[in-house]
Amino acid sequence: MNRAPADRRPTLSEIAQLVGDDDPEKLAQILATGATIAEIEKALLWASGAQDAMGDVPPPLEGPAAQVYDILTADQFEDERR
Repeated sequence: MNRAPADRRPTLSEIAQLVGDDDPEKLAQILATGATIAEIEKALLWASGAQDAMGDVPPPLEGPAAQVYDILTADQFEDERR
């Protein structure tokens, strides 16, 4: 599979592939942020907790990447409240 340029905004199907989710509402929310592929990948990294393994503290998420992170982790926070 050819990788799309990271600075390009992905299609809905590309977002589904990136995040590994087929929830149409979640995918539409991510698409609506206008995030690029790189921003979505950064949000996924943060959501997985992988930024903790990077050693240095990475800069905080901002803009579309932060919005995508919030969308990706919304279910986790719902589960924790139960």
